[in-house]
Amino acid sequence: MAQTNAQIQAAAQAYMDTAIDFLKRKIAMKAVSAEGISAEHMKLDAQFVADELERVGVSTRVVLSKNADGTPGAWEVIGEKIVNPAAKTVLLYAHHDVQPAPTDDGVWKTDPFVGTIKGDRLYGRGASDDGSGIAIHLGALAILGDELGVNVKFFIEGEEEMGSDSFIPFVKEHPDFFDADIMIVADSGNWSPEIPSLTTSLRGNTNIDVTVRVMESPRHSGAFGGVVLDANTMAALLIASMYNKDGELVVDGVKSQEVVGGLQQDIDEAQLRIDGSILPSVKLPGTGSLASRLWVKPSVTVIGFDAHPVEGSFNVISPATTFRLSLRTAPSQDPLEAQRALGEFMVAHAPFGCEVSWKPVDAGRGWAMDADCDVSKIAEKALEDAFECAPINQGQGGSIPFIPDLCEMYPKYQVLVTGPEDPQANAHSPNESQSLSSLRKLIAAEAMMLRDFVHAE
Repeated sequence: MAQTNAQIQAAAQAYMDTAIDFLKRKIAMKAVSAEGISAEHMKLDAQFVADELERVGVSTRVVLSKNADGTPGAWEVIGEKIVNPAAKTVLLYAHHDVQPAPTDDGVWKTDPFVGTIKGDRLYGRGASDDGSGIAIHLGALAILGDELGVNVKFFIEGEEEMGSDSFIPFVKEHPDFFDADIMIVADSGNWSPEIPSLTTSLRGNTNIDVTVRVMESPRHSGAFGGVVLDANTMAALLIASMYNKDGELVVDGVKSQEVVGGLQQDIDEAQLRIDGSILPSVKLPGTGSLASRLWVKPSVTVIGFDAHPVEGSFNVISPATTFRLSLRTAPSQDPLEAQRALGEFMVAHAPFGCEVSWKPVDAGRGWAMDADCDVSKIAEKALEDAFECAPINQGQGGSIPFIPDLCEMYPKYQVLVTGPEDPQANAHSPNESQSLSSLRKLIAAEAMMLRDFVHAE
């Protein structure tokens, strides 16, 4: 007979010493992929994770992936536990690499590579992102043991923090391994340490380079200033033309959509300003809920601009400049469609007849959860039972490009994006930490999901 919720919650509580010990040892591995994704320290960390998976009954391998050009990629951990070939298969994802943790500015309050408990939080680089993602998977399998009713496969990636360049080439090299019914990506976050979330959507992303030209060559500003605007000013006017008086993006063909699954609670503006270190005088642009602006509406950011530095500047009119635009697209929009619309808008809105051209840089599709499917409903129920409160689901303004890529390759996938983080986790920032009470509940929730997926249509 399957374990009850009460039994699973008790088992999760009993497992916490093991989870904390794992996280402390994982933090100490210093698995910084920026120091070499194929380096020896990343191989050692991958083997460490593989050994932990073996302890919960998963047959594992550590494999060096290859990039599309054949060069070495990352050290990946793959594994599986097949209980019944006829049963559903769940692919469990997390990543074992971590961000760098520079300490020369004195902002870290603890040694980033020594797991340190303060109150309910464990501090250290990778304590949350994504050591606890791995810990959730390990804990769920340890709790279920021989009662596991679904097959599980593991992919623990070694270069998520570096852009996952070798991920899709690795999938194409091992297509059978990634064939599954359900995928749980444990690399996102929750509304708070006390309130869980499923991530319901991810925006896509596309970049273009725009070049503005006004003269064949530079000229002295005293001789020609006043009859021609410099290229930097022209570029500023062009960029400003993308927005109306409310700060809403008005680029024809760049689409918006409604919050996936409906908006349960809007983002708190005061907390958003604190988290974003936004100056008190700055008015937040756009209209509608803050959640929609961050999760499903498009946004454009100037992420690069070629201009002469202030140091050493002189009185010359700049004849040409290039800037890079990063467009976050609505989850459902084809990013190439949005890319073309943005580029064409730039050309059509050239100020004062300047010459404008553009070229594509890259593009990645967004993703939206099927909020009405059995898998999503089972997951929401498990989170509610484990946390003893209803989840507040949320979208994410960022992108995880491999999710839509995998969904295109494996159309039957039902994808759940879960994760250990919360607004205090400081992933990618100094003083990263993980709520231990939240981790315990998330382990219990995933165990309940795996228990109940046997009934999903």
